[in-house]
Amino acid sequence: MVRHRVSSKKHGAWFIALLAVAFAILAAASPGVHAADINVFISGAVRRAYETIVPQFERVSGHTLVNHYGLPPDLIKKMETGEPFDVIILSYDVEGLVKQGKLAADSRTVFGRSGIGVAVRQGAPKPDFSTVEAFKRSLLNAKTIATSGEGTSGRYVASLLERLGIADQVKPKIRSGGVGEAARLVSRGEVDFVVSGLPPLLGTPNIEWLGYIPAEIQSWVVFSGGLNINAKAPVAGRALLNFLTTPAAVSVFKENGIDPVTP
Repeated sequence: MVRHRVSSKKHGAWFIALLAVAFAILAAASPGVHAADINVFISGAVRRAYETIVPQFERVSGHTLVNHYGLPPDLIKKMETGEPFDVIILSYDVEGLVKQGKLAADSRTVFGRSGIGVAVRQGAPKPDFSTVEAFKRSLLNAKTIATSGEGTSGRYVASLLERLGIADQVKPKIRSGGVGEAARLVSRGEVDFVVSGLPPLLGTPNIEWLGYIPAEIQSWVVFSGGLNINAKAPVAGRALLNFLTTPAAVSVFKENGIDPVTP
């Protein structure tokens, strides 16, 4: 079983140089682009990786990112009520939004994927989730469990409890909240463990990642983005989406628990 201490990492000058080269290549492919404000709706689950990557994008491009973080359902509500944005990045596939005509058809961009796993506060007892039956027992025996609630992984966990036939017993034990709340709950020792993707847990102290739940019940969360069909800064928005797929950016995503998707 893979074990991973959730902690922050720093990047050296070589990495910043890679990002600079990546943007230089993109800029050369898009001459005549003027500096613009780019309004970005972005899932909190990808925040840590995103904020590692984009300062270099802003510095070299001259564009300014105006970031609005939230859970996917909240971001979709903002979209539906007409709140302006240029780019949206979610912890699920935006293909449905493209088909609905809300995002430019050729703008769908996949950044990677992450599975659902279990983590505890460092030093806390470790639940057994080596098999589906063991995972069910751990859920039933726990006093409290954290999930992302209305976040993508939290909604999957809720559906999984129904599938396993233990929803009535386990749902009353679940605690959740806004962006980052599941990580804070387990970090403070207020729950027995958290069932979540890895990305939203990274950067929060005192958390030990134990690994992924069994393959039979696994769900891979896709991180993707796209351009608003009515974007005010479409060229700059596309430049951002392209920048987030460069090898240097992919490296940061992977370091933050978002693995590349194999075609």
